[in-house]
Amino acid sequence: MSMAVAGMIAGLALGFAGYFGGFGAFVLVAALGAVGFVVGRLLEGDVEIGDFFRGRSDRRR
Repeated sequence: MSMAVAGMIAGLALGFAGYFGGFGAFVLVAALGAVGFVVGRLLEGDVEIGDFFRGRSDRRR
């Protein structure tokens, strides 16, 4: 699935949540989508947990 199709599906889901559930549902769906994205990247091995907890000075340039 291309990133454009994935973005379209995410936009549709957020649109439905906002229309039927209001702003609170929109924010909830967006937050859960972001959490799911991060967990998926962790499981694929693209991101490590330590990347989120290192300070700016610890990162490689």
